[in-house]
Amino acid sequence: MNMLADEAAEILREVCENVGLDARDAQLLRVRSNAVFKLRDEIVVRIATAPDALTRLPVVLAVARWLAAQGFPAVRPADELCEQPLVYDGRVVTFWHYVPASGRPTTTQLGSILRSLHELPVPPFTLKRLADPLAEVRNSVESRTDVLTLWQRAWLRDRIAELTDRWAALPTAGPPVLLHGDAWIDNLLRCQDGHAVLCDWDAVAVGPREWDLVHTYHGQRRFGLTVPEVDDFAGAYGSDLRVWGGYPTLMEIRDMYAVGIHIRNATRDPFSRKELPRRLDSLTRGDGRARWYLAEPA
Repeated sequence: MNMLADEAAEILREVCENVGLDARDAQLLRVRSNAVFKLRDEIVVRIATAPDALTRLPVVLAVARWLAAQGFPAVRPADELCEQPLVYDGRVVTFWHYVPASGRPTTTQLGSILRSLHELPVPPFTLKRLADPLAEVRNSVESRTDVLTLWQRAWLRDRIAELTDRWAALPTAGPPVLLHGDAWIDNLLRCQDGHAVLCDWDAVAVGPREWDLVHTYHGQRRFGLTVPEVDDFAGAYGSDLRVWGGYPTLMEIRDMYAVGIHIRNATRDPFSRKELPRRLDSLTRGDGRARWYLAEPA
């Protein structure tokens, strides 16, 4: 049983009733860092599962509004419905306009949209600095003792400490930029007219542009992207991360980063319970080629 999805569905029904939305036949699109539902009213409801959501999501909404004012192709908050974010039963809820998607976006589109994002000025309000990308993983290792063995926790502590030191020593390739923070191709929507829109801004921050870029290269390492797709991404962005001296370290940090959500969700999400040992096994064996999954393989 997926307790995360069940809890979120109950919250969805109650919060929609309070704001005058129809939750009948709501479609569950995703449940990981958020439970994401599409309503018949062409509204997307995101119910956050992360413990820091209440401090983070007002900034996410502010960035989304600022991006709209810049004309940047990003999802738009449905601010006409109510004051956002809402807090309901300990969960933080936001509402967004649905973007009808048609077909799969390309890595060329992703490279192009990230180039445009990184050319924008940093917004004129306070944003999180990406100073410690493994902070949430470190906190999960310490708090979720129910899903990790003593040996796993000790190994993760040591490895995270090593990678954090290596992160601090990375060469800088330019000034900090506005980061999407989770710039994976599944967070890009291809609209019916062919243009692309970037969604899921929960990890937005200011920091080194390489953090946004590494997700696509990591997609080849772990999630089935091909070398030509990565080449297309690099060509569209205008530079190739593989020639940067910090690339091997950043790839290992991204590997570790990708474990945190499954540590946090493993007790309540069946997929995380299966995926966590797969990822931990390959990390502890030093296997940089093992395939990981974003959903249960068919």
